[in-house]
Amino acid sequence: MSPSGKRVFLLGLTLVPPALLLGSGWPLAALLLLVALHLPIVVSTLYPHSGWFGPVMTRLPTDQPEVWLTIDDGPSADTAAVLDLLDEFHARATFFLVSDRAGERPELVAAIRRRGHDIGNHTATHPAARFWSLGPARMELEIGTAQEVLTSLSGQAPRWFRSVAGHTNPFVASSLAQHGLSRVSWSARGYDAVSGDPEQVVQRLSPNLHPGSIVLLHEGATHGRSVAIIRRVLETVQSRGLRAVLPLTVAPRPASC
Repeated sequence: MSPSGKRVFLLGLTLVPPALLLGSGWPLAALLLLVALHLPIVVSTLYPHSGWFGPVMTRLPTDQPEVWLTIDDGPSADTAAVLDLLDEFHARATFFLVSDRAGERPELVAAIRRRGHDIGNHTATHPAARFWSLGPARMELEIGTAQEVLTSLSGQAPRWFRSVAGHTNPFVASSLAQHGLSRVSWSARGYDAVSGDPEQVVQRLSPNLHPGSIVLLHEGATHGRSVAIIRRVLETVQSRGLRAVLPLTVAPRPASC
């Protein structure tokens, strides 16, 4: 079923049965049914790997000893040091940039491209608390503005999009299609934006660090240890005999709900 077909199906599924119960004089039953029927929508919105609202990449389609390092939330005061680290480890990464921040540090955007890395779209303003609830106009503003700004600053249109906090909703897919973007999730995460302990981050991330893994990292975290964490992750990747590479242009695999 296409994303638009799913949206129509879900709307009918969640509204018609409760309406019938209300017409029969069963308000409590209608309320309980409405809550139960909305649960799949809530799960699909908040679960980063859900494909209900469009395809999403959760791993690289390869069995080669390669991983995809993705670094969110920049550019930041950490970017230059992160670029030096990537050079030191002969690693490549995709930086998912917030375009408002990129506009304030255009020299870092240029440096990312010049040093052989990729740039992804991570919205214009990073509305972490409400991204999941944005309507179609605001969603398009976030994605479209970021695409325009990042294309202008880097000289190349981003191919990849990462939702804020991994959330999505029915209005993401149309904007991504309009701008030729593919949504990227992850398969290995250490919660490095929350924890400032490099060993703790690696401990959480390691069980899911395999060939084809998409690794979620952050820069500019408030704990101030993003660079140290990325170094420790790069050491772990290297010790596993893995290489951090940029993906070729591949279509995201459909994900189950």
